[in-house]
Amino acid sequence: MNISNKWKDYEILASGNGEKLERFGNIILSRPDPQIIWNKSDLEIWKRADGVYHRSSNGGGYWEFKRRLPDYWTINYGKLKFKISPTNFKHTGIFPEQACNWDYIMDMISGAGRDIRVLNLFAYTGGATMAASMAGAKEVVHVDSSKGINDWAKENMDLCGLNDNVIRFIVEDAIKFLEREKRRGRKYQAIIMDPPSYGRGPNKEVWKFEDNLMRLLSLVKDVLDEDYLFVLINSYTTGISHISLNNILSMVFNNDNVETGEIGLPIRENDLILPCGIYGKVTKY
Repeated sequence: MNISNKWKDYEILASGNGEKLERFGNIILSRPDPQIIWNKSDLEIWKRADGVYHRSSNGGGYWEFKRRLPDYWTINYGKLKFKISPTNFKHTGIFPEQACNWDYIMDMISGAGRDIRVLNLFAYTGGATMAASMAGAKEVVHVDSSKGINDWAKENMDLCGLNDNVIRFIVEDAIKFLEREKRRGRKYQAIIMDPPSYGRGPNKEVWKFEDNLMRLLSLVKDVLDEDYLFVLINSYTTGISHISLNNILSMVFNNDNVETGEIGLPIRENDLILPCGIYGKVTKY
């Protein structure tokens, strides 16, 4: 398991009864998490929450804030800096467990010794985009189907001081973008993906992980440079084992090196590890 344990501005303070108590800088939030099937141990610490996200019976949910919070604030991970803001869907604008993947991206690109063009699909607010650019990527193409999320990623670019770097932000369905890049003959030396379990593109295109993954990976292979550096995929889809992901990656990238596993975050209260999805890495050498 890859554990994102180098954070200073973020930590899980406690967990139990389907909830996690998280510190984002100096603000503490309680959010639901389906992986947490054990009981709470120290009930007092939960009183420190500045905000609690409650699920509603008809889907979605709402925040209950115990004190007035700023509309947004920032946290750092090394030299990276990100905007944090609680959203109506319990998200905060960052997936902290991805830090171990950012480390991998930065290590691979900074050590490549050559120009690396990076494609980041389902790129959200751009944690991986900023990591790749800061590590010295020649160009990063950031693709997400939401204009609002892309605008948030641009704010993170400003916060990271990467305005002079080559980062292209594209609002597009990932499959359609890959099909167009294939026709154009464009190639990338590194491709990053964080596809959702289910989603819709800007023109109502439907994405379903188990139905569309093989098509996605086939197109990724089509736009991958022959001498590529890495492919990195992450998934939160419930019920999909990293062994299943390993099987699919091995079939698509049949002669290359495939590694899969779980990623997680440490829980300070009792030294447990919270599982946060699966990853897959493919390298040429």
